[in-house]
Amino acid sequence: MTPNLPTGCVIALVGAESTGKTELSRAIAQRLQDRGTPVTLVGEYLREWCEREGRTPRPDEQQAIADEQRRRIDAAAATGVVVADTTALMTAVYSEQLFADTSLYDSALAAQRRYAITLLTALDLPWVADDMRDGPHARQPTDTLVRAALTRAGLSYAVVHGSGGERLANAWNAINTIAGNEGRARTRTRRDAKPASWTWPCEKCSDPECEHKLFSDLMARRDPP
Repeated sequence: MTPNLPTGCVIALVGAESTGKTELSRAIAQRLQDRGTPVTLVGEYLREWCEREGRTPRPDEQQAIADEQRRRIDAAAATGVVVADTTALMTAVYSEQLFADTSLYDSALAAQRRYAITLLTALDLPWVADDMRDGPHARQPTDTLVRAALTRAGLSYAVVHGSGGERLANAWNAINTIAGNEGRARTRTRRDAKPASWTWPCEKCSDPECEHKLFSDLMARRDPP
């Protein structure tokens, strides 16, 4: 099954370092393209910045990085469907985690609300060493902060588990489910004047066993790739 995604639809991936956001975002974009959906893949500007500068950003440089990530996503969304490797929310999370600075959250969450689908990559992949990353010990605090920010803002999200093809299959099934719920909500809105929304089982749950059960159930009934 291929989701019906309108122009301006953003599939936003968030999550801690070394949880497969880049690989998964590329795979999602490629599958959409293969199935006839024109899509733009927006990469992680923070990674680009670090590679260019050869260091991690100072506290005073975080806002500009978040703004550029947001700008690139918005520019791509003006012309079609977008898969975003990360969003300004992750820069806000890093600012809190590293510098105790929470000032970036308001603008980051305002942007996140515009994105149709938010996928949170789970911590079940092995850590991959990288000079620009703090180490595996930082993943759990990052994951906790991301979930807390989304929960405070009342934003729905789906947690994606699995490795390789399984991770892509889980993400694809989540996208189809959310897109289908959005379509039904729009139909109800026209008929009943009710606000459009989608819900995802355990969207705010931090229990890995509960999340794994959710995705096991989805895998059992998903369409073939």
